[in-house]
Amino acid sequence: MGVRTKGKGSRRSRNEWRTLLARFEGSGLDVTAFCRREAISAASFYRWRALLNGEAPGGQIVGSPATPAFLDVGTLNPASASRPRIDLKVDLGEGLILHLVRH
Repeated sequence: MGVRTKGKGSRRSRNEWRTLLARFEGSGLDVTAFCRREAISAASFYRWRALLNGEAPGGQIVGSPATPAFLDVGTLNPASASRPRIDLKVDLGEGLILHLVRH
């Protein structure tokens, strides 16, 4: 059995997660067995693996700077007598579409 240095509810730094994920690669265990041994949740394991796989060597998250983090669709005035119909579709990727309609 491995030595557990962190327990439930503890926080790990990015460097600690990098070390943990490197140990997983050399462990020969599947994710479930490794997470059980290290006392971490599989959800945290997958989240951190995805986050760190998207990092550049300097620790910066890789992404498209042209991709807006916020989309301003203007104001919606509910007191307006002539409320125009709003039909907004946002493609979130992987087949998931958010569709908002105001009649």
